[in-house]
Amino acid sequence: MKLYTYWRSLATFRVRIALNLKGVAYEQVSVDLDAGQQSKADYKAINPQMVIPSLVEDDGTVLYQSMAIMEYLNEVYPQPPLLPADPKGRARVRALSLITVADSHPLIVPRVRNHLAATFNLDDEGRMTWVRHWFAAGLDAYETHLSRDQATGTYCHGDRVTMADLCLVSHAAGYRVFKGNLDKHPTVKRIVDTCMADERFATAQPMRQPGAPKAH
Repeated sequence: MKLYTYWRSLATFRVRIALNLKGVAYEQVSVDLDAGQQSKADYKAINPQMVIPSLVEDDGTVLYQSMAIMEYLNEVYPQPPLLPADPKGRARVRALSLITVADSHPLIVPRVRNHLAATFNLDDEGRMTWVRHWFAAGLDAYETHLSRDQATGTYCHGDRVTMADLCLVSHAAGYRVFKGNLDKHPTVKRIVDTCMADERFATAQPMRQPGAPKAH
């Protein structure tokens, strides 16, 4: 199994956590987004959308889109489960996950920021304002849901890690990259801190990946 990845990719961060939780061994293949390697013919042949992650099984099957990959891993490697057993619980976890996967993260990725800059002459400060807005909007939604819902427990849903926690952690990590903090989102912060105390989360984080800049 090969995971096409890049150290700072938040979507790949989610998938790395899932692989760690499932105890699945994999080979990392770096696709340097900053150098434009995702646009090269060899990677475009693997993923025509030219984004990461892509997970390639030993039989050559290519899986893409982080949430689809996480659900696939959950089906192929059922333990520990990343989705609740009941339909309402699964719907809630998927909905929480999509706050990041569908509503926030897609709006801040480099291709969107670059398009904004080129089309609307947006400077660095304008792009930063844009990114922080969408990250914060997602965190506001998370905080409201998580703080009021009885289904929230130690984690986003009850007292076991679910896919929603993987998405929330990646969301928080991205916000912090853009100089945001979680002080206004105490429920989110509690859950994120709990998750990041788990080595299976911690070792998957961007700054601990090959190619990440060294801390000074």
